[in-house]
Amino acid sequence: MNSCILDIRDLEISFFTQAGEIKAVNNISLQLKDGEVLGIVGESGSGKSVASYSIMGLIAEPGKIVNGNIRFNNHTIETMGKKELQKIRGKEVSIVFQDPNTSLNPLLSIGSQLIEVIIRHTNKTKKEAKERAVELLGLVGMNEVDKRLKQYPYEFSGGMLQRVMIAIALACEPKLLIADEATTALDATIQAQILELLLQIKKKNSMSIIMITHDFSVIANICEKVAVMYAGRIIEYGKTEDILYNPKHQYTMGLLKATPNINSHIHEKLVPIKGSPVDLLNPPLGCPFAPRCEKCMKICLRSMPKNKVISDDHYTACWLLEKKLWS
Repeated sequence: MNSCILDIRDLEISFFTQAGEIKAVNNISLQLKDGEVLGIVGESGSGKSVASYSIMGLIAEPGKIVNGNIRFNNHTIETMGKKELQKIRGKEVSIVFQDPNTSLNPLLSIGSQLIEVIIRHTNKTKKEAKERAVELLGLVGMNEVDKRLKQYPYEFSGGMLQRVMIAIALACEPKLLIADEATTALDATIQAQILELLLQIKKKNSMSIIMITHDFSVIANICEKVAVMYAGRIIEYGKTEDILYNPKHQYTMGLLKATPNINSHIHEKLVPIKGSPVDLLNPPLGCPFAPRCEKCMKICLRSMPKNKVISDDHYTACWLLEKKLWS
């Protein structure tokens, strides 16, 4: 039985601005096992990235963890200082950002940036670090590796740059890889190659992965479990097949209806979710999705529902599932 590498309990993260407190993450709990792939899906501003960045201690001012605990690989993240966090970043947990163009230094060659990461986080000499860099670029499917090490970011395509970012993230064989919309800017063919690559590396290194995305096709291809986030909350959680084929929350259903199904023989019209995401400066008293929900009831506006267990590893927070309302 796989052990738990990540345990998040009752996490709350707020950004304290001049306009007021923005509750970006509101009382979420998550567990991730060794070798498991978890997808976090939701619209922009739902809290996906903020929740994941907190694992690396990357919540910058004016953001602050106001409540909860983050236990990762026997570390208590919320109590660690900057120097302690720097020791685990890259070595035990790494991240691949959405846009590699903003993550790579355009003035330095690919090789020098990759070698710097290896030297910083390991005891390897410069020669050993270069050998490791060559190995990593080969691992992510790069051709003419020696030539690529000498080239600069502007000489690479978007797909190749994303492979470089994955190589950098994997340089020290982390226990957890966070992929933040890592395939969003890529075409379908390159996206499929990147996902297949991540699965191969996960299997080889027994690595856990958190996929942050709004794309259900990515979820279907790589993730074992899914957390659906809205307004800083996890409003539904379950195994991938449960979320895709047996969703229980109206928001999850809305996201699926707005996603094209390329396997369907029926030409179904996409149905967007009406309205706009909730204002986190002035969140509603009840369910945050209530103002946009077609089945909203009075109680939805007044009170936030508790998590309702559907089956093993599948729960949601929706008043429509409370039978006592109908009895």
